[in-house]
Amino acid sequence: MGNIGYARVSTVDQNVDLQHEALKAAGCRRIFTDHGVSGTRSSRPELDRMLDHLREGDEVVVWKLDRLGRNTRNLLALIDELEGRGVHFRSLTEGITTAGAMGRAMLTVMSAFAQLERDQLSERTRAGMTAAAAHGRRAGRREITADAKVRRVLELKAQGLKPADIGKIIGASRATVYRYLSLDLDLNLETA
Repeated sequence: MGNIGYARVSTVDQNVDLQHEALKAAGCRRIFTDHGVSGTRSSRPELDRMLDHLREGDEVVVWKLDRLGRNTRNLLALIDELEGRGVHFRSLTEGITTAGAMGRAMLTVMSAFAQLERDQLSERTRAGMTAAAAHGRRAGRREITADAKVRRVLELKAQGLKPADIGKIIGASRATVYRYLSLDLDLNLETA
C-alpha cells in the first residue's frame, strides 16, 4: 500500500521535472511517466503499466487532473475503475481526493469544467485559423529563417544538389528546403 505517481507530457520535448518533484513531495514511492502521449488516448504504455502495478489500498497521485485524462468521460471511467479496485485517487493542484463522497463529487464537477475549458480553447483556435485563412494568412507559428541558412540552401542548389540532399546536409525536411528556395530574399551570393 502506498502512493503511486503518474505523470504525462504530450510531446517528447516537454519536461516532467515539475510533476516529478510535486509527486515525490506528496510521498510517491514510484512514478510512472508517459512522454509524448496525448491525454485523449485511452491506452498509454506507462498508464497501463501503472494500472497493472496497483494493489488495493494504493493511492494514485497526479500533479493535475488533465495529466490523467483530457476527456471527462474517460477520466471519470478510469477513476471509477480505480475506486472499484479499492484504489484512491488524488490530484495535487486541484486538492481533490476520492477518499470521501465530497471529493468524488468535486472531481466530477472539476473534470466537467476542465473539459469545457478545453472545448472552448479548441473552438477559439479553429475560429482564429478560419479568420486568418480568410485574410490570406497561414495559421501557425511563424518560422524564423536565418539568412545564413537560406544562403546555404541557395549555394547548395547552385552546386546542383537536389532538395532532398540539401535537406540532409542542413538538417531540414525537403519541404523546408523548397520553402527556402521559394523565398524572395535579396541575397547576394558573391558577398556571402
